[in-house]
Amino acid sequence: MSSLILEPINKLKGVGNETADVLAEMGIFTIKDLIWTFPYRHEDFRLKDLTETPHNEKVTVEARIESEPAVLYLGKKSRITVKALVGRHLIKLVFFNQNYLRGKLSPETVVTVSGKWDRGRQVINVTTIKIGPKTDNVDFEPVYSLKGNMHQNKFRKLMRQALDLSEGEMEETLPLHLLEKYRLIPIIEALEGVHFPVDANHAKQARRRFVYEELLHFQLRIQALRKMHKENEKGITIHYDIHKLKNFISTIPFELTNAQKRVVNEICKDLKEPVRMNRLLQGDVGSGKTVVAAIGLYAAVTAGYQGALMAPTEILAEQHAISLKALLEPLGVRLALLSGSTKSKNRREILKQLHNGDIDILIGTHALIQPDVVFENLGFVITDEQHRFGVEQRRILRDKGANPDVLFMTATPIPRTLAITAFGEMDVSIIDELPAGRKQIETHWLKKEQLNACLGKMELELRQGRQAYVICPLIEESEKIDAQNAEEVFVQLSTVFKGKYKVDLMHGRLHPDDKDRVMREFTEGKIDVLVSTTVVEVGVNVPNASYMVIYDADRFGLAQLHQLRGRVGRGKFQSYCILLADPKTEDGTERMMSMTQIHDGFRLAEKDLELRGPGDFFGKKQSGLPDFKMADLVHDYRTLEVARQDAATLIYENVFWKDSEYKYLREMLEESGALNGERID
Repeated sequence: MSSLILEPINKLKGVGNETADVLAEMGIFTIKDLIWTFPYRHEDFRLKDLTETPHNEKVTVEARIESEPAVLYLGKKSRITVKALVGRHLIKLVFFNQNYLRGKLSPETVVTVSGKWDRGRQVINVTTIKIGPKTDNVDFEPVYSLKGNMHQNKFRKLMRQALDLSEGEMEETLPLHLLEKYRLIPIIEALEGVHFPVDANHAKQARRRFVYEELLHFQLRIQALRKMHKENEKGITIHYDIHKLKNFISTIPFELTNAQKRVVNEICKDLKEPVRMNRLLQGDVGSGKTVVAAIGLYAAVTAGYQGALMAPTEILAEQHAISLKALLEPLGVRLALLSGSTKSKNRREILKQLHNGDIDILIGTHALIQPDVVFENLGFVITDEQHRFGVEQRRILRDKGANPDVLFMTATPIPRTLAITAFGEMDVSIIDELPAGRKQIETHWLKKEQLNACLGKMELELRQGRQAYVICPLIEESEKIDAQNAEEVFVQLSTVFKGKYKVDLMHGRLHPDDKDRVMREFTEGKIDVLVSTTVVEVGVNVPNASYMVIYDADRFGLAQLHQLRGRVGRGKFQSYCILLADPKTEDGTERMMSMTQIHDGFRLAEKDLELRGPGDFFGKKQSGLPDFKMADLVHDYRTLEVARQDAATLIYENVFWKDSEYKYLREMLEESGALNGERID
């Protein structure tokens, strides 16, 4: 990179101390920083034909004024209206708060205007005007995200100056063979195309080049982390007893699905490798992750190692303990449950047995990561619903053994584009097949006025001894949001079913003891209808629950709705999910339609990503996703796949680490910290 490009920003004409301070707020300190500040869109000033322009779209036209301007004053504000001829169309041009134009808009005057086209009223609401026909060749103007008193025109002039200085100074940042392979335009041409494209194709080719480069950089960092992990994080080799493992699998009272068999093989292969397992197991609701976890844990036990399974809630930990004990205790495996509510005397005994190696598998909550929890020989760690734990919490559990193998499980189907981005340094296993005989949950979308019919169907289920969930988006009444709240619904349903069925309430503000009590009573069948917020979203297993109603369903994302729906349909009975919603947007309507038509969690996750974007899919604070300047994970997923494959190939080739052609990419890796094992997003 030329030293000129690395000069401070005040080397540019027009950049004094005040301007430099504003640019510094934007993270711009050098000429290079400025050049790599990309616009978030371009104003399109190409002349368009009104007959081909859709309603409400921005349009630029040449027009001849056909009437005297009519001025309307609205307090301090004004509106000017003139009739104008555009081709053969007589339309109206409307100017808001541009009173200075009054004397310039005389009949016969030709103007070039841009604004939103109201096709029905035949009106253009003008945002920019130039007196005279369009004479310049500027069809696209960049629009940047600016701070302070910086204006677009000034910023564009500084950018033009910086690009002119960089011509002949900017070194190519991509290897020649990748440029040729994908027919990508060179760096200087691409930078011109991003900032000042000569036409639409120039802008498209520039974006194409930088999307690939950005995703390649990110995937190189991910692949470097994977390489370092395999080379430096030596794990333990778990030589499990294959005969005992096969015998155990044969005793499971149902046939494993092909997806479960594939994932079991992937996990067992990892156990035998001398490198620490770092695997993410994704499985749709009810796909049978617990059985896969049991097989992995038993494999470790047959090799003389201990196993641990950490879950985010006591009720989920208890359910795992019940399932695993039923599967493994007949084989002589010693299991224990440790949680915050474990009595002191019992806890001391569990910790003693764990330290002595008299417990093979410990299941629990955050209680597992307390300092006094000491394993004799921990070899395999499973974290369920891993996104509910912090990085440090997961590390503490892993450090309780000598580089144990680690499996992270999640019931939240993650679209492939997000999985290979947010979890790219992990190996990913997917159970994408439901067990045979599992009945599909019937999902129906009803308007709120159909509530009585919904409750009538619920009562039919309750009469047959089934149970029901009723989910609400809020706990208490809110003036800001018009959404049904759990406390109000609880009162209503308690009145409707008074003397017939037991209704109870659960939400996140309840004391943990009360929450556990309510959930336990519902699990034991002592509560017929559970009114709740989304705290039941993950992990709760009540096979007798066959009916769910979700109030204001359009307020939830598809992934969350699918998680909620997965709380029913876990037994042998036909189950139902009723979405009560009166969506006010097209997006809300599309989500309701998607839920009634799509039952596969991964397909819904892709749809959710398409509708809401990656930040909202994970939640902005914990998305773990990089803030790309140019790439869009939803629309550029094919490029992401290509970049991942290229990065995986490059990182393991000697030529990448030696040849000068890859110098810039190697420097990028060093600056990112990836070569030091740091995860930089």
